[in-house]
Amino acid sequence: MRQSRAKAIKSGLYVLTIAVIVYVVVYMSTPYMINQPGTAEEIKPMVSIKSGDSEEKGTFMLTTVSVSYANVWMLATARFNKHAEIVRKEPDRNDEEYETQQRYYMSSSQSNAILAAYNKAGVKYDVVSEYVFIVGLSKESQPKGDFHPGDIIRKVNGQPVKQFEDLGALLQDDQPGDQVKLQLERGGKSLDQQVELVEIKAADGGRKAGLGVTVGELRKVQAADQAKEVQFADTRIGGPSAGLMFTLEIYNQLTPGDLSHGYRVAGTGTMAEDGTVGAIGGVQFKIVASDREKAEIFFVPEANYNDAKTKAEEIGSKMKLVPVKKLDDALNYLDSLEPKAS
Repeated sequence: MRQSRAKAIKSGLYVLTIAVIVYVVVYMSTPYMINQPGTAEEIKPMVSIKSGDSEEKGTFMLTTVSVSYANVWMLATARFNKHAEIVRKEPDRNDEEYETQQRYYMSSSQSNAILAAYNKAGVKYDVVSEYVFIVGLSKESQPKGDFHPGDIIRKVNGQPVKQFEDLGALLQDDQPGDQVKLQLERGGKSLDQQVELVEIKAADGGRKAGLGVTVGELRKVQAADQAKEVQFADTRIGGPSAGLMFTLEIYNQLTPGDLSHGYRVAGTGTMAEDGTVGAIGGVQFKIVASDREKAEIFFVPEANYNDAKTKAEEIGSKMKLVPVKKLDDALNYLDSLEPKAS
């Protein structure tokens, strides 16, 4: 009897030990993230223009970095992956805020890409502010309301909010401690709440009353000719770094002929309205992803060129790296290419 009981206890301890090991290795969170090569994806299926020229024998590809929240197992294996990088999480930012920020950056990237392409192609347009939404909670001033990243701020004290200036104007005469009535939209549902304003830092360095949140503004670029409106397919890709490649695809559809000249063209870089290409992070991972997808040309912001070159040489890539500072740099290079033989 004692032997049977001891055996049962031993079996139970064995199962418990295995369960603890599995939890620690697989499920227990760590303060680290792992960056590694993501994807190089064709942009054409993501972008459509009703009157656009669809001729494209090659392809334009955006590139991504794979970002994973690391468990113990992933941390252990990442140390043996020469293309992986272990980084610490930002301590004050949760997953919801991170995902909202990435969607906001992507939306802004798409808007800027449309603006740059329209400006280059001579397309007339208007920019319309659609709504203001919460990106994250302030780290300095603890908000007093029930706020979630992604909440849309529809009204303050019954007055509509559509752009940054509206929110500032509606709160300019209030003081910290005052109560305001907010109408939010969360997940398609309207939420009303009374919120106490908190003290926040003003743009001029002073102090003023505010909600204690960081906000973003969703803008829509509307072409005067509706047939030239740009539509984006819904993707789960976030961040601002696809701006240059979105611009090239949009411009290619707005203008006659095949801008790709039959080549597989990948790249990265933020895009400003005036066509300026900005630096990005993680270019080394994007080089690996593009090489895996057999890209022949890679447009890289000039500030990231040395890191891109080092990684391309390390993996023995035959891609042609082209440093760019402006949209015109990329367009001029493409114009200089002889069409690729079929």
